[in-house]
Amino acid sequence: MKLDGRRESTNVEDRRGRKTAAAAGGIGLGGIIIYLLISLLGGDPSQVMQMNQTQTEYTQDQDYSQVDQELMQFCKQILAGTEDVWTQEFRKMGKTYIPPKMVVYSDAVSSGCGNATSAGGPFYCSADQTVYLDLEFFKSMKRQIGADGDFAYAYVIAHEVGHHVQYLLGTLNAAHQQMAQYGKNTKGYNQTSVRLELQADFYAGVWAYHDNRMFGSLEDGDIEEALNAASKIGDDYLQKQAYGRTAPETFNHGTSEQRSRWLKKGIRTGDVSLGDTFSPRYESL
Repeated sequence: MKLDGRRESTNVEDRRGRKTAAAAGGIGLGGIIIYLLISLLGGDPSQVMQMNQTQTEYTQDQDYSQVDQELMQFCKQILAGTEDVWTQEFRKMGKTYIPPKMVVYSDAVSSGCGNATSAGGPFYCSADQTVYLDLEFFKSMKRQIGADGDFAYAYVIAHEVGHHVQYLLGTLNAAHQQMAQYGKNTKGYNQTSVRLELQADFYAGVWAYHDNRMFGSLEDGDIEEALNAASKIGDDYLQKQAYGRTAPETFNHGTSEQRSRWLKKGIRTGDVSLGDTFSPRYESL
């Protein structure tokens, strides 16, 4: 991606070095790789809240590598890009876009949705309208699932911001209410979750379309990076890698083909109105 000279968002809070120690439990980033992969880009914050609520926080001095400094700048620039694009798109709809905050942390964090560890991957919490991200996650993407590249990383951020867009439009709360009625781990619950995730993928693509029109940010190979990442985080792909088989009734993010297709649709059209993943029959998504 071409990001030289791009502004950096001021809506980023750096909590690295501010450790959260749980009284009991907690999962380290490298603890359960399969859990990290299956939870990748999750839309349901409750799925990543695994730590005991009793905690203490302490500050730890830390020198950050050049890679970490560059990743932090990258996150700020991508978040700024989402602010610019969604401000414009909401204005077209006659609405006002309220940007989310991003918290960059290490290992564990306390959020408005509860306490979480890095093992759960990046997530969006609607209770405090914040995207939470550990920079180590980007490094693990290449090691664990072979998904690398700056646009693949940007897709991760844009997807989580997509959940914020859903929140502002009322889609997220409506879906979560429906999921609560179905009950966890039911067919209806999982299918509604898939609809949410595919729409967030589509919104990530919409952002990419308009960011490129505004700033000429995309380079050769960028789109392929993001589509590769989307294909590597489909429920079917991850379950085959983990268990050697798939259980479609447990899918809660969508298949590799679905995720790639909805992301690509957003990148190709840039039209928010084409991202309805709730009206079509589930089998046709």
